[in-house]
Amino acid sequence: MGAAIPKQYLPLLGSTVIEHTVRCFLTHARIKGVVVVIAPHDPHWDQLQLKNAASLLIAEGGVERYHSVLNGLAKLAGVAQPHDWVLVHDAARPCIRHADVDHLIATLADYPAGGLLGVPVSDTVKRADSQGNVLETVSRVGLWRALTPQMFRLDDLSRALRHVVDNNLIVTDEAAAMELAGFSPRMVAGHADNIKITHPQDLALAELYLKQQENQQ
Repeated sequence: MGAAIPKQYLPLLGSTVIEHTVRCFLTHARIKGVVVVIAPHDPHWDQLQLKNAASLLIAEGGVERYHSVLNGLAKLAGVAQPHDWVLVHDAARPCIRHADVDHLIATLADYPAGGLLGVPVSDTVKRADSQGNVLETVSRVGLWRALTPQMFRLDDLSRALRHVVDNNLIVTDEAAAMELAGFSPRMVAGHADNIKITHPQDLALAELYLKQQENQQ
């Protein structure tokens, strides 16, 4: 982002990115509580009013995403049951819709392996070498862009991530850890406006999407 502060604390429509994200889950009728994983010595979180929410727990972040998620699950283990569903979501995805969370929960309620929101790939996909030369055109049949939330049973996901850590494996999302553990997560179609704030122009796009969502309510 090239910003002076972490992207989750950048201003967005009168709040911060992370406040928009967390409020979506705090205000969802099916969500019993939220764990926010915060980097050690984070000076920004305590400046937010959100930190006083009654159903909010805090866990300490780790070196990699999967370390952070595992720490969050450990915090949950003190208040939840091993078979409870947990949803893991990126703090930098502030445009998540209640409707997509509803759809994810309803679709996976009777599917033991869990799954994740995603969007089918619609663009032509090219594979290139390190110089940018096209090597091949990849068939997009069956390809999805993985989004969050990703929804799994607390105990299953904890074991899968512990396996990743113990064996020095690298995964970029929870579904990959579950795949390594022998599960077949299910893809659930979500809205493409569930973007992750990564580049400076994404903030303006997120503002547009949030305003559109508000007008649709």
